[in-house]
Amino acid sequence: MFEIIKSGGWLMLPIILCSIGAMGIIIERFWSLQKKKILPPELVPQVWKLFRDKKLDDVVLRRLKTSSPLGCILAAGLANSHHGRAVMKECIEESGRKVVHDLELYLNTLGTIAAITPLLGLLGTVFGMIQVFSAITTVGVGDPTVLAGGISVALITTAAGLTVAIPSLIFHRYFERLVDEYVVYMEEEALKLIDILHGDREEP
Repeated sequence: MFEIIKSGGWLMLPIILCSIGAMGIIIERFWSLQKKKILPPELVPQVWKLFRDKKLDDVVLRRLKTSSPLGCILAAGLANSHHGRAVMKECIEESGRKVVHDLELYLNTLGTIAAITPLLGLLGTVFGMIQVFSAITTVGVGDPTVLAGGISVALITTAAGLTVAIPSLIFHRYFERLVDEYVVYMEEEALKLIDILHGDREEP
């Protein structure tokens, strides 16, 4: 393996660094975007029970806000429920934008890695072909061992770049889709909260 990396030339270093970064982001996002952490299944029934029992005081709302992203959005609406529907909706939207930003943490970096690693591989291919043609002009085409170094740089860096880019792109799209699903669910619960608090819908 080390010989293959060495044969790829100095451009293998940024490709390897990108692969380490991508792996770290993927593991971190799998851990952070667990459904039970973002959308605790017992949270919404607990909130409605506290609401019916009139136990949603400041302490409970602060605890709800820090419990999960869904709790943060619901707490923003409940804390401003006495200001009217428009203000309540605006506060929920502001909280929602922050939550979405947190859920999309590092995804832009992962997308960048997916975009630049094939380009790094292509750059290695260009350098490898330059090396091949330089060798041809120097010693001709009679000695294949002279040409092998440039060809190995050209092929290995391209393969390495694609090896990093393909899974990075797959997981980037997967996490984006996952965040979108979470956001849709949180929007539904927030709108349901607004409707119930203002008498437009029956409590669950």
